[in-house]
Amino acid sequence: MTTPVIIRGAGVVGLCVASELRARGALVTLLDPAPGPGPQACSWWAGGMLAPFCEGYTAEEPVVRLGQEAATWWQTHGAEVHRNGSLVVTLARDRAELSQFARRTSGHETVSGANLGGLEPLLADQFDRALFFKDEAHINPRQSLTTLRARLIKDGVTFEQTNAAPTAPNVIDCRGLAARDALKDLRGVKGEMVILRAPDLTLSRPVRLLHPRFPLYIVPRGDGVFMLGATQIESGERGRASVRSVMELLSAAYALHPAFGEAELLEIGTDARPAFADNLPRIRRRGGTIYVNGLFRHGFLLSPALARMLADLVLDGQIPEVMDEDHS
Repeated sequence: MTTPVIIRGAGVVGLCVASELRARGALVTLLDPAPGPGPQACSWWAGGMLAPFCEGYTAEEPVVRLGQEAATWWQTHGAEVHRNGSLVVTLARDRAELSQFARRTSGHETVSGANLGGLEPLLADQFDRALFFKDEAHINPRQSLTTLRARLIKDGVTFEQTNAAPTAPNVIDCRGLAARDALKDLRGVKGEMVILRAPDLTLSRPVRLLHPRFPLYIVPRGDGVFMLGATQIESGERGRASVRSVMELLSAAYALHPAFGEAELLEIGTDARPAFADNLPRIRRRGGTIYVNGLFRHGFLLSPALARMLADLVLDGQIPEVMDEDHS
């Protein structure tokens, strides 16, 4: 018998969950007030780094382990996945930051001199040492969301433009921070980002610049476009980037390479990521609804694994490792 499932929220989590359920034969309806992916969703502003080993610097073990599923999942589902690894660098005065990052992460090698120049010629004269995480990848989040939604429509998933709460069985709530009306322990962590165009500059992979006050990551989007991110502020505020944060991002980009000082500023964006106290995701059942939430800044990295677990739960009754029964 075909299992009917209703999903609330068509951000990255909702689309991934819909993909897993539909692939296993479920009849899926996706509810969202927006007509498609766009700036109203937190996932629109993501960096798109599939970098589980780098995230191990601050994240718990499940993030590193489960995040290793992401690159293959996204590639299987039509995203253009760039498997060029990622680099971590620091200014000479902050060299201790690089050593600490190396101690707290795995899956990297130290590169310097000609080896660093061979990976990223742009950085060869700026840095003499870097950590290279060769098994990491990145995607363009906006393209990936649009592609995934189109595939779901082609596969027979129904999209309804509504914010109404359904009363049917098998409801999956993937609304992110909007689910605070039911998940009182969910909090917002604000992130701000900048998109630049610098047609004369080239990077092949994401680069993280470590800094004691405002660390930066920069992700190439192709055609001379770069995404700079991202701040991490304990706030559920959405839609307002501060002058201080934008200045710090731009200053860090200039420190990475002075040529970014001549870049064109295309876009400034901000939103609040949904997170629980430990910054780990939860699958939580409350009555007839299952909530998938709390992915913090790991939406694209962890959504594939969470979607797999959710499908196992709904269709096979298999309890996922991130299951967290009702906390009122």
